[in-house]
This record gives sequence, C-alpha cells and structure tokens, in this order.
Amino acid sequence: MIITKIFRFDSAHKLKDYVGACANLHGHTYELHVSVKSEVDGKGFVMDFKELKTIVKERVVDKLDHTLINDIIEQPTAENIVIWIWGQLKSKLPLYEIRLYETPDSYVVYNGKDA
Repeated sequence: MIITKIFRFDSAHKLKDYVGACANLHGHTYELHVSVKSEVDGKGFVMDFKELKTIVKERVVDKLDHTLINDIIEQPTAENIVIWIWGQLKSKLPLYEIRLYETPDSYVVYNGKDA
C-alpha cells in the first residue's frame, strides 16, 4: 500500500547557464508530495503520518524553507532538487515516489531510479 503526505516550503534559487528569467534570483512556493510504500502492519498502518511528517520536516523542509537553494544544491533545477530530497530521505523511509511542484502546473516525479 502507498501513503502520501504533502508539504509546502518557500525558497529562492537561480539557474546557472540558463537563458531566460530563471537565471535571475527568484522564489517559489514548492509543494512536495512524499509517498512511501509498505505492507500494512498489525495496527493497520503503512506508517504513522505523524512520523512521516517529522522525518520529512527535519531532513528536508527545515533545510530548504526560506533559503537560497543554490547554497545547498549547485544547480537547483526541480530535477536536481528532487534527487537531493530523495537522498535525504532514502535511509529513513520506504520511499515509493517523490513529486515536487515548482508551480501549481509544473512538477517533477522521481522514484529513485535513473538519476
């Protein structure tokens, strides 16, 4: 079974070697969907949503919220950000998929493969 928790954070970034407005410093309100997959345990849970929230907040949201992402990720495209997020979470969660919305209609989906 798969469960998903949604998070939001605000960050700024600029893209290197890019021709266009995104080469300039600008910000986004990101929406992050973290999905984990596991068998349902004897208590009826894949994972407690509270535990999922605590891990993602500590390892990702608290590090990216209200920051300049370029200070953390050299070329902070949505693709590179989601790969970084996966790396922060993979040892702590049975990850299935991460979806990162840079805008309400532009997002990237990553499942840990083909990076």
